[in-house]
Amino acid sequence: MSITKQYLKSKPECKITFCVPAKDASKVEVAGDFNGWNSAELKKYKNGNFKAQFNLPVDKEYQFKYIVDGEWVNETEADAYQWNDYAASENSVLVV
Repeated sequence: MSITKQYLKSKPECKITFCVPAKDASKVEVAGDFNGWNSAELKKYKNGNFKAQFNLPVDKEYQFKYIVDGEWVNETEADAYQWNDYAASENSVLVV
């Protein structure tokens, strides 16, 4: 798994690319406080990677998780992790 950050010069935003290698998965989604915890499906590529991009405002932290074939999964390269009492587990944290 990986996250790529590309800060935009024209406005205070960062283009975030989520990439999840999951050849055997049929569906990968990302959900976080940046999208109201409504899952957004990642596009599957022939090499087995799933990808999606979002432009997010800078100077903020965002909690999120992936959903791989219905199973909630954290980003292994997250900037940090934060405990979530509601889910009784940690969320991945993205610092932009």
